[in-house]
Amino acid sequence: MSRQVRLAIAVGGGCVVVAVAAALAVDSRLDRQIVARTGMLVLSLLCALVLAVRQRRSTRVIGWTGIALWGLIAPLVLTASASPPEADFAIAVHEDAKAAATRQAQSVITIADVTAAAKARGGAVGTLPVAGNPVQGADTFPLVLRPDPSHGRPRICIAIEHGTEARIRRC
Repeated sequence: MSRQVRLAIAVGGGCVVVAVAAALAVDSRLDRQIVARTGMLVLSLLCALVLAVRQRRSTRVIGWTGIALWGLIAPLVLTASASPPEADFAIAVHEDAKAAATRQAQSVITIADVTAAAKARGGAVGTLPVAGNPVQGADTFPLVLRPDPSHGRPRICIAIEHGTEARIRRC
C-alpha cells in the first residue's frame, strides 16, 4: 500500500471521527440533523478517495479542500448552529417543567407545567395572536415556545414524549 493511500485512509478515518463527535456534541433533545451530517461525511470520504487515486497536484488540492470543507468546517459549523438561543430557552423550560412535575409527584410533564415554566422564564406559549387567527400551539403538544412574549419569532416547538422526555424542533 502506497503512502498516498495510507494518508487517504487516515484522513477518511479522521473525517468519520469528527462527524461522529460533532453529532454527539449536540444535545439529544435537539434535532441532530443526521441526514445533512451523513451527506457531509459521504462528501468528505469521496474527497479522501480522490486523494487516494489521483496523482495530479490540482486534483489533490481539490481533494484537500473538500476534506477541509466537508470533513471539518461544515460539521463544526452545523454543530455550533444546532443550539440557537430559542433552543436554549426550550431546554431550560423543559428542565423547569420536569422539576415542577417531580415536585408535584407527577410521572408526566403536563401542558400546564410547560406553560408555567415558560412564563416564569419570561416567555410565552403559543403563536402570537393576530387579528382573525386564533392562538395555535398552546393547548396540545407540540407546544410553540416564544422566548419573547411580544414577538412572534423566533419560536421553537417542544413535544413531551414518554412522559418526561422532550423533543425540541423548529416550528
